Amino acid sequence: MSIKVVTMMEKLRSFIKREDGASAIEYALIAGLIAVVIIGGAQAIGLELSDIFTTIKDTLSGARTDP
Repeated sequence: MSIKVVTMMEKLRSFIKREDGASAIEYALIAGLIAVVIIGGAQAIGLELSDIFTTIKDTLSGARTDP
């Protein structure tokens, strides 16, 4: 075998044994999951707030007195 092939094989083995990339992928998946939960929660809260403000608007519109 030539020296280049041996060097390439050593680099390939080193790349496969490294776990840095796996940790980065795990953190990215966790961050993505957290983002999905935050978006879902914000949408749910937004819908409830919209209903509350609609109720307040309707109540205030009904309480309006003409001078």
